[in-house]
Amino acid sequence: MNTTDWGLVGDIGATYARFALVEPDGTLTKMRAIPCSDYATVGDVLAAYLGEMEGAKLAQAVLAVAASPIGDKVSLTNNPWTFSIEELRQRAGIRRLRVVNDLYAHAAAVRHLLEEERIQVGPGTAVADAPIGVIGPGTGLGVSALVPTATGPMPVAGEGGHVTMSAADARASAVLDLVRRRYDHVSAERVLSGPGLVNLYNALCELSKVPAASLTAAQITDPRTGATDARAQEATAMFCAMLGTVAGNLALTLGARGGIYIAGGIVPKLGDGFAQSRFRARFEAKGRFRGYLTAIPTYVVMHPWVGLLGASKLLDHP
Repeated sequence: MNTTDWGLVGDIGATYARFALVEPDGTLTKMRAIPCSDYATVGDVLAAYLGEMEGAKLAQAVLAVAASPIGDKVSLTNNPWTFSIEELRQRAGIRRLRVVNDLYAHAAAVRHLLEEERIQVGPGTAVADAPIGVIGPGTGLGVSALVPTATGPMPVAGEGGHVTMSAADARASAVLDLVRRRYDHVSAERVLSGPGLVNLYNALCELSKVPAASLTAAQITDPRTGATDARAQEATAMFCAMLGTVAGNLALTLGARGGIYIAGGIVPKLGDGFAQSRFRARFEAKGRFRGYLTAIPTYVVMHPWVGLLGASKLLDHP
């Protein structure tokens, strides 16, 4: 395989490590999603992927990781993996290796999505050359932005998933009070993530004085579970509403008249139920700024490899 002009991209989270090769024309190929639990380190999973690629020799790579890389050492937020960028580069035999936040890569991807790779939820029309917000509930909660500059749109990484979660009604306030007994700080991620869904479900069961089943996040959001477990159905509904609150806050903070994009592994699987949820109503429910938010479109990202797409757009960038 003559790949000396090709690039490597990765999207590494708490549950899966996704990789692809990037051909000189920018085409993604050889996509793989590998369970992180199958390997002890980032270096091991990357070596396994490259081993499948017939000894590919690559000039450069961009890895998007669920962390905020600062310096050479990287520690993933919801994954025990820690690594040195330089040691990983040498082990993989890559000439240039860049490591960025995973939602930074998502932000780099949004302008390259096809219409069928995003679904608009609610009203609104994007304003050209305005900031865009990205929020991604998955195993954790990532937040990023795409902002206009004199040289073109620039992704901005942040840790917005760890802002303090606020309650918009009495029921949510009671739930957060219970979650606060377990955590010294109830961030948005504590309720707007896979583990967060479990926190919501358990708290709702406690409030309702019914026993909580041992359900996973996927089971909680499954309509078949909701048909027989009212608290699972309520947890899913509360998740969507709370996501609307946080997404609306993000839109106001950024002035994101270019839209808010919802990525991550949870929302795309909710299907029509998400569009019918209280997400959009809660997104717009900001008092005097309701009209401002009503004009901002919100999209669900349906591209299955959006992190890899975004990482591929960062190849050769400083």
